[in-house]
Amino acid sequence: MDRAGLAGFLRRRREALQPADVGLPVGARRRTRGLRREEVAMLVGMSTDYYTRLEQQRGPHPSEQMLAALARALHLSLDERDHLFELAGQHSPVRRARIDHIGPGMMRIVDRLADTPAMVVNSAGETLFQTGPAAALVGDDMAFQGLDRSITYRWFTDPATRERFPADDHDHHARAHTGRLRVAATREGPDSRAAEIAEALLPISPSFAELWHRHDVGTRLTDERKRLLHPELGVIEVFCQTLLDPDTAQVLLVYTATPGSDDHEKLAMLSAVSV
Repeated sequence: MDRAGLAGFLRRRREALQPADVGLPVGARRRTRGLRREEVAMLVGMSTDYYTRLEQQRGPHPSEQMLAALARALHLSLDERDHLFELAGQHSPVRRARIDHIGPGMMRIVDRLADTPAMVVNSAGETLFQTGPAAALVGDDMAFQGLDRSITYRWFTDPATRERFPADDHDHHARAHTGRLRVAATREGPDSRAAEIAEALLPISPSFAELWHRHDVGTRLTDERKRLLHPELGVIEVFCQTLLDPDTAQVLLVYTATPGSDDHEKLAMLSAVSV
């Protein structure tokens, strides 16, 4: 049970809700940002003292039923609900897969995408494989060593990584990288690669530390429209489709564009020069 993590997560999620969000009257002279502790306790069906002790890092281990009630009361997303269970030590043991090993099934898919921008990324944000068009689109991620292998680490330490994306999108990418790393570190434990990257970033990147302590999880980084800033072709807007391998937490990213669009033509040009 991560008492400090659980306390911070509950507090942040409580402060993010307004009474109207959960069907409670606003009332007058509210000095507390978001919901009050007693309001959360009432919604969950626990005593205010019990909930207060959870936020003060001195509560007992919540049961699965209590955690489920907390998730409902705080209107948590599925990612946030799973994160809550992990923090409370209620997740079932998982097999520690080799996060650097791409399974044969995933590789068979990748082999059929040689002319398409595609890449396999592990839970720590490290690129394990890129097709030629992917390297032409986002840069050669396979050339990095050590902590720099993680795009999350590079995002907060290497300006050149951020220059691959329009400045207007930087805040979103920073939040998404941080949220995904927090989920991985919680799921895989303090000895994981994700936790190692977080520990390395906290003392050297104030912006990462600020986002990390917000306890945001589930911010989408994939399965969405994404704008990439190519040094020669300018902005390319793509769709990022994903395929998750649940056994290894590796993700296959495939970049596509609407046929007939300028962005589709730019991707075709990248594919041609990378072959």
